[in-house]
Amino acid sequence: MNSKLYQGRVFHQRLKPKKHRLSYRIFSLLVDIDELPELGSKLTFFSYNRLNLFSFWDKDYGPGDGEALRPYVTSVLQGAGLDIGKGAIKLLCYPRMFGYVFNPLSIYFCYNEQNSLKAIVYEVSNTFGERHSYVIPAEVDGRKTVRQSCRKGFYVSPFMKMDCDYHFAIQPPTDRISVAINQTDKNGAVLKACFSGTELELSDRTLLWMLVKFPLMTLKVVAGIHWEALKLWLKGLRLESRPAPPASSVTYVDATFTEPKS
Repeated sequence: MNSKLYQGRVFHQRLKPKKHRLSYRIFSLLVDIDELPELGSKLTFFSYNRLNLFSFWDKDYGPGDGEALRPYVTSVLQGAGLDIGKGAIKLLCYPRMFGYVFNPLSIYFCYNEQNSLKAIVYEVSNTFGERHSYVIPAEVDGRKTVRQSCRKGFYVSPFMKMDCDYHFAIQPPTDRISVAINQTDKNGAVLKACFSGTELELSDRTLLWMLVKFPLMTLKVVAGIHWEALKLWLKGLRLESRPAPPASSVTYVDATFTEPKS
């Protein structure tokens, strides 16, 4: 099975206009989306589109219509001129726990049939129920770290300006994974964020151990977002007005990023 868990740590550091940092331990699911029906039948404590201690629901991702994700992802890739055939699509995300989940960022690693990484899709969700994806071709060329950039086009934090760029440094999933994001404006770095984790087997035994270690992880993620926002407000940061979401739910970005095209 390609699907697995990663246990690790999330780190955020805001550099301006006020310094602020947070760090906490979590675990993430890396699921090969073609394996979802098998995982749902093989595992006792994990279900696919059904309630369980842990579960994965198609409606939590992509267009949110509950349809299978592979046709959606392949159509999004085709919009960027990419065809991966029957290659694997591996999604890094939080699973539902006790029926609840919030994924600020879900990442699709898209491989061709020769198991070469061809694209990464960054699916961003905000606390206003909106979702947007950035599709970026991956140029690996034997390098351990994939570096990509794009212009911010979707409102996320009420304390973060829209006039920013994202710079990603990704170590694709093996026995370890690392996702680092450096957000910059015209004057330099604004925010640094990172998740790094170590591989764990996706099994009933491991799921139960994650439940013991992180029993309230979904609550921790959602409450943490609002708690950190309160602390930023108390530090004097002003709220940024929320623009209308982009007309398209997907932004296509050239591998040689200058300005994104929607």
